[in-house]
Amino acid sequence: MGTKVERLKVNFKTLEEFKKFKEYGLQELSMLEDLEAKIVDNDSVSPFYGIYFGDKLVARMSLYQIDAKFDRYFYPPQNYLELWKLEVIPDYQGKGYGKQLVQFAKSFNLPIKTNPRMQSRDFWEKMGFSPVDYDMERDRGENPLVWYPEGVEAQ
Repeated sequence: MGTKVERLKVNFKTLEEFKKFKEYGLQELSMLEDLEAKIVDNDSVSPFYGIYFGDKLVARMSLYQIDAKFDRYFYPPQNYLELWKLEVIPDYQGKGYGKQLVQFAKSFNLPIKTNPRMQSRDFWEKMGFSPVDYDMERDRGENPLVWYPEGVEAQ
């Protein structure tokens, strides 16, 4: 594909790139506030990853590692990734950028949990994610999808 996923820096240049996503009407998924908070906190380890087409950020996601002591999804209990806010700018959708971000997340070989928007559920299922048995106390109104690497199953 000629593009690569890279960790985005927590700085004002990335903040300006994130503002371009809001211009495309994806406010409900905006990571702008997350990035602004990390700049204020001077947090140097970025949970943001993206793909550039030329010098333009066209796809991004947040990827957080969750400690095994909070694992209520996977067996055996272990550290896992929570993938949030995967977005591709509309003009770049359908070109494999979302898939490339998901494949990058899977490359850590840790289980992954995500809470997709309903209209993106087909995409996630094509990427090998499956629904969990709903648990009211654990899921609290969310409808998470999970991906299991080899040797991992549902709790």
